[in-house]
Formats: sequence, structure tokens, C-alpha cells
Amino acid sequence: MHIAIASSDGETINEHFGKADRLFIYDCAGGRLTLLFVRAVIPLSTGDPGHAFDPQRMAVTLAALRNCARVYCTRIGERPREELEKAGIEVVVGAGAIAAICG
Repeated sequence: MHIAIASSDGETINEHFGKADRLFIYDCAGGRLTLLFVRAVIPLSTGDPGHAFDPQRMAVTLAALRNCARVYCTRIGERPREELEKAGIEVVVGAGAIAAICG
């Protein structure tokens, strides 16, 4: 199963989904986690708490998540969560070591 992690350092789940500028894509199989790609994305958040949802930015992010079944992040807005779920991607909110995910 391919999973995506919103992380600033590639070691911990420590990013808000909408603020991430890259997503770490891993394969989780047989209890092993293997890094496949680091995909650049345009952050969904503009920094303004009242910013409008941008469907074009979300489309770019969804393309970066192709083949992913799950996304891990520390926080996520309601609308991006809805869009991920519509695309069949499970959202897991929490923080911690990436290495502990597939154990």
C-alpha cells in the first residue's frame, strides 16, 4: 500500500496538510516502509486563515497522491479532507516517527 506523509524533515509526521510543500510517498508492505518518492506540491494554505479553498491547487495535490491509499498529517482542513476522502484516500491525523507507521 502506498502512503503519503506531510513532513518537513522526512523523519516525522509534523506538517499540516495544507501547509506542506512536499509529500513523502512510501510503500508499506510486509511490515517494511520504503521511500518511493518525494513529490513537491503547492501548499493549499495561503497563510491567511480565511483563504478560500482552491480547487486547482487541490487537483495538483491529488495528482501527487496518485496511487496512495492513505495520508498522514498533523492537521487538515475540512474541505481538503472531504476531497481526499472523495478520491478514496484515508486521512490519518497525528504526529510521530514515520518509521513507526508500518510496524
